[in-house]
Order: sequence, then structure tokens, then C-alpha cells
Amino acid sequence: QVQLVESGGGLVQAGGSLRLSCAASGRTFSNYGMGWFRQAPGKEREFVAGISRSGGSTYYTDSVKGRFTISRDNAKNTVYLQMNSLKPEDAATYYCAADFRGSGNQDKKSYEVWGQGTQVTVSS
Repeated sequence: QVQLVESGGGLVQAGGSLRLSCAASGRTFSNYGMGWFRQAPGKEREFVAGISRSGGSTYYTDSVKGRFTISRDNAKNTVYLQMNSLKPEDAATYYCAADFRGSGNQDKKSYEVWGQGTQVTVSS
């Protein structure tokens, strides 16, 4: 059973940066893709970024391209989301998730295990 634990959320001013981390345990980390999603109050959970099992392919939603970077360290069983130039509309609870098919693509249905989430607040 895979377990995912996010960390790194917090309060930041608009224009600032945060780095989220997601530590995985329970299965061989390099066998599955990973994704970051976010959910703001009253909105659906949306895809933010994804990365394939090897890290060779990455995917981003348009609104974060050029500002967010997803990466992974398979030796540390951890995936990261570096968020720069944060905007108030980026505020949400951020979740990491595991895609056992390995692609880390945008399809939310591909993800079978989710973390508990970490809150990101962006002040204007």
C-alpha cells in the first residue's frame, strides 16, 4: 500500500515562492508516475503538474507553465513542486497523487492514491 505525505505549504505573498514535497512509501517509487493537484474552496480538484516514473516527461496545466516546476528524486522517494511567481489564484489545498500506470499525465482518473493535502495561501 502506497502512502503519500505532503509538506511545504504555507502563507506567502503574491510574487513569492514555495516548494512542496511529497514523500512516498510502500511501493517502488520509480515504478509509478506522480501528479500534483489542487482544490480551492467551492471548486473541483484540478490537475497542476505531473511527472512520469523516470522523470523524463512532465506535464503542466496552462495556468502554471513557466512558473511551476515538478521534479522527482527516486532515490529519496520524493516528488517536488517548485512554485514561483505565486498569484492569489494559486491559493488552494495541494495534493500529490500516484499514477500506477506510470505516465503522470493530466487524467485525474489515472491516480489511485492521494495524500492528505497541504494548504497554500497567497496574500495579495
